[in-house]
Amino acid sequence: MHLSRSILPALLLIVFPAAYSPAGAEAAIGVAMDDFSYTDTSAEPANQTAAHERRLSAFMAALRRDIGADGRYRPVASAQGGAAFKVIGGIQKTSTLVQWAKVAVIDVGARKLVMDKLYTFRGDNDESWQRAEMFVSREIMAALATPAPVALAVFEFELEDTTAASAGASAASDASYLAEVTASVREALGRSGRYRLVDVAGANEQAVKARALRDCDGCETAIAQKLGADQSLIGVVRRVSRTEYTLGFQVRDARTGAVVARGDSGLRLGADYSWKRGAVRLVSERLVETR
Repeated sequence: MHLSRSILPALLLIVFPAAYSPAGAEAAIGVAMDDFSYTDTSAEPANQTAAHERRLSAFMAALRRDIGADGRYRPVASAQGGAAFKVIGGIQKTSTLVQWAKVAVIDVGARKLVMDKLYTFRGDNDESWQRAEMFVSREIMAALATPAPVALAVFEFELEDTTAASAGASAASDASYLAEVTASVREALGRSGRYRLVDVAGANEQAVKARALRDCDGCETAIAQKLGADQSLIGVVRRVSRTEYTLGFQVRDARTGAVVARGDSGLRLGADYSWKRGAVRLVSERLVETR
């Protein structure tokens, strides 16, 4: 069954409230929830407006009650400050026995969606609405408990070559391998769901263009913050010989500059064609698999 184009048009335009600030906030996390919209496109002859209004009111009261019953969260009015998350949604009746529910959860501070789902439930009586509320409530609670992905700026991996290798064809080959390393690391981190990759193509600082972030004493954090990232990652391939290398990476908090994670292979690995495999394994072990 396909959802009609008219369902929940208001949800297509999400207006984010002011960013949440934890200063002075209570221990429980504030969750704002507007009443869901309701649309009946079933073309049934009977006017059920009063019944739908009553059931929707009970549905919303139960959702707020379920969230408030969990000590980790506290319902707050949308017009007030202190909301770390905002829940929006709508319900559409498409036929006598079928209804759709569209629900989204917004991380206010990060200004991003942490949940955006469409559900279908059968029936249009008190019992079917209660079952739907119980299911949607569990889904919302699960979304609230899942941390939003960290906005991460992954800069191009750099080469530290102590072998005095010749330029020309070797340099071109190195650049190609480094590009593969960077692309593969970004893909692995993005696929993990723990990180939201920030586009670094707009960074034109000299240290970025010269591939010298490893020597700029943490300047990458200010660059990452300007790009809208929470954290920055720089990586270095260190060539020990034409057939051996080591590699490392470092992640910093973009706001404070503090190192939050690092990794180093500590071993001499294979030739240049294996850079990508080694980098992905190291980053995955330290940033994804250990959490």
